[in-house]
Amino acid sequence: MKIVIAGAGEVGSHLAKMLNNEYHDITIIDDDPKHLEDVAGITDIITIEGDCTTFAVLNRAMVRKADLFIAVCQDENANVLSAILAKQLGARKAISRIDNNEYLAPNNKEIFINMGIDYLFYPEQEAAKEVINLLGHTSTTEFVDFSGGKLSLVVFKLDATSSLVDRSLMEVTRDRESLEYRTVAISRDGETIIPRGDDVFRVGDMIYVIVNQSAIREVTTFSGKTNIDVKNMMILGGSRIGVGIARALQGEVNVKLVDYTADKAYKLAEILEKTLIIHEDGRNTEAMLEEGLANMDAFVAVTGRAETNILTAMLAKRLGVKKVIAEVENLNYINLAESIGIDTIINKKLITASSIFRFTMSTDVQAIKCLTGSDAEVLEFIAKPNSPATKCKIKELEFPHGAIIGGIVRGDKTFIAVGNFEIKPYDRVVVFALPSAISRIGRFFN
Repeated sequence: MKIVIAGAGEVGSHLAKMLNNEYHDITIIDDDPKHLEDVAGITDIITIEGDCTTFAVLNRAMVRKADLFIAVCQDENANVLSAILAKQLGARKAISRIDNNEYLAPNNKEIFINMGIDYLFYPEQEAAKEVINLLGHTSTTEFVDFSGGKLSLVVFKLDATSSLVDRSLMEVTRDRESLEYRTVAISRDGETIIPRGDDVFRVGDMIYVIVNQSAIREVTTFSGKTNIDVKNMMILGGSRIGVGIARALQGEVNVKLVDYTADKAYKLAEILEKTLIIHEDGRNTEAMLEEGLANMDAFVAVTGRAETNILTAMLAKRLGVKKVIAEVENLNYINLAESIGIDTIINKKLITASSIFRFTMSTDVQAIKCLTGSDAEVLEFIAKPNSPATKCKIKELEFPHGAIIGGIVRGDKTFIAVGNFEIKPYDRVVVFALPSAISRIGRFFN
């Protein structure tokens, strides 16, 4: 697939590196030569310096032959205009990052579609939704719904109090006549493995489980933690993510939002009427204690600075805050942040990748989630009639190593995948896959 990316900032360069592993023909455009230096060392990626909203630069990038045009510049207007121009010049699909929630209203979205933009995505809004969802499942590290919530991926870290510790996968499931959940991966010491029956759970393991709706409560107890009702929460950072979380929760939760910029704090006080806005530097430990950090049920650090978010999240954990979430945009810091006890990490690059990656698949993918604590992805396919997946039992599929089928949705019924199960046409199939297997999965459902 020929892919043209407009914008070589953090998001664009991350996408280029990720998609380059899938053997696509990639061109990336940016008007800042320093941004292009970051991706120049990647083999087989063409870099073009220039303005992505000009015909000359788009023609140099050969957008007329592009299967996919991705606009991820810092400037929203440049993204929208370049995506429109790319589509008019012949790109098969054009997608654009935006910073304005108003554009996603159904009637407004239709206007952009008529102008040629196939898909609009707003990473900050998706990040806010992710945080809000996690605050409803406080014992988990990640929680992702598929097929409208009929199946979910639950991710949690094993505490020493968990009943799973020192037991094998086979021991945990041996006495069950039918499965309501399936462990699809274990992340340990920076390595993600697809478990077999004799694999043993250890303290500190990150466990990935596909579960149907009726068993979510049971599965979340395996973490060794209990869900809590969040009544009091503090948000550090008046970013778009912070504002989105506060706006959604301020009617049902006591929300304090802390920001160190006076002008921004005054503006936030006007738009968030039910949120207590505090003008303070979150790095000031004494000030945070005075504002009641120790009494919070949840703390969310979304300042846009990973170092600030990690340090304040560490303070919150030390003070006993039960659910701590931090935005960490530097991918190299994620393992560090998880190792020091921060419950959940959110990352806009991975959220953006989840939004875009499905457009690069040769098979129709209904949903995809790029996981924060692992280099793996979870994908939802619809099995086409006469596809290989529908012609034999799961155990006879010769599915690639590094991938595992977790669950199946058929109409209103859900099934956890076992070896003797037979997939039918139009079933929705949830698959967990490592990078080495992703490019080989699609043919099973096509």
